[in-house]
Amino acid sequence: MDAIVFGATGFIGRALVAELLTRGQRVAAAVRNDTLTPWLTSRGVDVDGLDIVAADITRPLAGLPEVRDVYNAAGRFAFGLGEQEARATNVTGALNVLEWAATLPRLRRLVHISGYRVSGTDSHPDYARLGAYEASKHEGDLAVRTRADALSVPLTIANPSTVIGPGQHIGLAALVEDLWNGRLPALPGGPDTFLPVVTLDYFVRFLAEIPASPAGEHYWVLDDATPPLPELIGTLADRMGVRAPRRTVPAGLVRRLPRRLTGADPETLSFLSADRYPTASARAFASSVGLEMPPAGDALRAWADDLVAARFGAASPWLSPYGFHDVSGSPTWVTGDRHSPTHVLLHGLPMNADLWAPLAAHLPGPVLAPDLPGLGRSAATTQPADAWLADLLRPVRTRPALVAHSLACGPALRFAVDHPDRISRLVLVAPAFLQAPAPRLARSVLAAPMMRRMSAARLAGALGVPEGPEVQSAAADLRRPGVARRVAAAVRTDTADRRRSRELLDRVTVPVEIIAGSADPLVTAVDFPVTEIAGAGHYPQLTHPSELAHHLGAR
Repeated sequence: MDAIVFGATGFIGRALVAELLTRGQRVAAAVRNDTLTPWLTSRGVDVDGLDIVAADITRPLAGLPEVRDVYNAAGRFAFGLGEQEARATNVTGALNVLEWAATLPRLRRLVHISGYRVSGTDSHPDYARLGAYEASKHEGDLAVRTRADALSVPLTIANPSTVIGPGQHIGLAALVEDLWNGRLPALPGGPDTFLPVVTLDYFVRFLAEIPASPAGEHYWVLDDATPPLPELIGTLADRMGVRAPRRTVPAGLVRRLPRRLTGADPETLSFLSADRYPTASARAFASSVGLEMPPAGDALRAWADDLVAARFGAASPWLSPYGFHDVSGSPTWVTGDRHSPTHVLLHGLPMNADLWAPLAAHLPGPVLAPDLPGLGRSAATTQPADAWLADLLRPVRTRPALVAHSLACGPALRFAVDHPDRISRLVLVAPAFLQAPAPRLARSVLAAPMMRRMSAARLAGALGVPEGPEVQSAAADLRRPGVARRVAAAVRTDTADRRRSRELLDRVTVPVEIIAGSADPLVTAVDFPVTEIAGAGHYPQLTHPSELAHHLGAR
């Protein structure tokens, strides 16, 4: 084999394996359990050159294939670890990898991945002061350098800062999650706090180039252009359409306050400093192999999209591409094809675009599904809903079917009247303005205070749908500041607009189809085709997706 990667199922390790395989290398992946192969194949990586081998680096290694290059991407990254648990991987494990690498007759390089705040020190770390994670990284870095020198092992240490990209949901991501959920009233640190980042793609390409370079280097791999922490958080807040904290609290003060008040893990506070790092050699090496970092702002904004799409590690995105886009001057969450969709899907309340996931799996062609303004993951807008929808569909080059559910039928209907040349037909699924008003119990469930406290199970029960990921996604959004209040306001507004929507229905010039569940029938007669789905209620896209898809794809 050309290379072996330890820690091959981790965030960095699996991306490194993918990079090496893409370069045509034969790679052994040292794992305890093979979750790597499905991950690689799901991303279209050719695994013909992959060999999965069982290994536990906390024990002496033997019986592994002979390789030329050894990468140690294994590490125990978590706060609150015990000293023994942290040392088992970050110290003992690192030394076991080195001792095994020293036995290889054709070893070209051992690449050890360390940390940007730990390398280059020559003293034993203080576990009580630093915490087990950071102290074990310090100790492991020193032990590996010392032992490699004694055994004449060709070693290069890569010291990355916070590595960001799809799948990174710890460290800085926890701070971003608090920002997203309105739980970050102030930033720990100061105006000059420097928490540098580097993108995953850049870092694994950097690692792949190291073995061909001279040994003995310590590369600090990070983006010197990362903005100070307050500006970094401001960039993410602007992207996500949330309010950034205006105040900072010195890390020393946060450390002295009770954790139950601050919510901050004391171990994370040592990373909040204004220190800068010796990156000259890494920058020179990157330049020599043609590597260029993406602009820090672009990288942070793309990572914000990834974090929100994955619900900060709690879910998997149901459709790509995804991300925030400026629509009528506000950040709007958009999934799917913005230019050539065959169906545009507008969700009803109290849901978001994830509502359409079961249906989209049955539809032919690409779809476009946004979160409506102020709902789901989209920020509120000061523009009217009609202007927002027109701006959303401005990049669309096809004439898609416009499919709207429940309260979204009103804006869709007005768009069809105003822009008949832009869509091929209008499909109204469970149009609220043609159905009986929600009973008092249902309206109380949709009251803002009730929605904010509602679990996914209780929300599913109230809506009469299964407790699937779509309902879990909606319940999570309803707990965000302002979302439940805007849902309740939309219900009140729609009740007042029922007559207007019914009158507009007679002015539509594109083909119109109305679909409703037999358990949630229309109460107002219309002169349009009405399809009834047997056994369905108000959310047929969740309970009867294949039947609904059949009707949508019939034309």
